[in-house]
Amino acid sequence: MAFVVQLVSPERVLYEGEAEMVVCRTTDGEIAFLPGHVPFVGALGVAKVRVILPEKGEVAVAVHGGFIEVSGDHVTVLSDVAELPNQIDVVRAQTAKENAAQRVAADAADEDAQAALARAELRLEVAHAA
Repeated sequence: MAFVVQLVSPERVLYEGEAEMVVCRTTDGEIAFLPGHVPFVGALGVAKVRVILPEKGEVAVAVHGGFIEVSGDHVTVLSDVAELPNQIDVVRAQTAKENAAQRVAADAADEDAQAALARAELRLEVAHAA
């Protein structure tokens, strides 16, 4: 049994298709959705969303905040910024990680630097998972 999943950013629909399960991290923690899940709406953090496909394999997406809605046999992920592995510039993400890490080392309380580091690490994780 499967359900329909849409991963949507302002620029485009990144993925639309069937899935056996969707795993994501909301602001309250990690959660997985299977067909028949009760209705749900949650805020997403900066984390990987995994769409487990019916024919084995998965689609991984770097999501930088947004929302997830589960309703009936549909799961919709809405994000201001979302990237598939092939859309991530690994060299740029590595440079951003190094720069953000230096800023965090200089000032551990710098929330912007911590957020930039988290985004860069996520991009690298998703790019290397492909």
